[in-house]
Amino acid sequence: RSKKRLLVTNEESGQVEEHLIPHGKHVLVQPGDFAQKGQLITEGAKDPHEILEILGPSAVQEYLIEEIQKVYRLQGVTINDKHLEVIISRMLFKIRITDTGDADFFWGDQVDRFAFMDANEEISEKGGKPAEGEPILLGITKASLETDSFISAASFQETTRVLTNAATLGKVDELKGFKENVIMGHLIPAGTGLPKWRRLKIDTLGTNPVESAASQ
Repeated sequence: RSKKRLLVTNEESGQVEEHLIPHGKHVLVQPGDFAQKGQLITEGAKDPHEILEILGPSAVQEYLIEEIQKVYRLQGVTINDKHLEVIISRMLFKIRITDTGDADFFWGDQVDRFAFMDANEEISEKGGKPAEGEPILLGITKASLETDSFISAASFQETTRVLTNAATLGKVDELKGFKENVIMGHLIPAGTGLPKWRRLKIDTLGTNPVESAASQ
């Protein structure tokens, strides 16, 4: 009764959608205006999940970075965007399967973005039908607990639940990430700590000049 009705017509399909505007909310558009996808029609904050659904990962990343930077700028703090980009990329690293195709996924599965791309590349090379999926935005806590490494997840939050679940399912941690390797006291998989460099064999060619001089 206290809400305004705002009708939005899609020119291509002719579909009309009705939006109820709460009393006191300022409307940012006028009758006859053309609105773009993702444009605000009332004052207020945007929903990051809707931005992701409508405009894609790049748009939601830009929006989150800008909103977070606003908070820090008000306090006079300068932060390089790259630090926020690392966190947000982790929040966007899962894909929800919408069509399994010829892949070994199940509908609705949330899989790692790189595993999804690798599986589709392998299927395409064999002439099969790739799987289809949509990116999802996870909160920081959820993203930290959704990692493939149960050691890394257990060190963050809900330690008992994570370890109990891993033991029940018989999970094996392959120690591919930095955090789990640090916890276990191993070299991190970066630089000379990468497996490909650690497996190198060095052969000595010729005679060591120091040893030759000593033998004489």
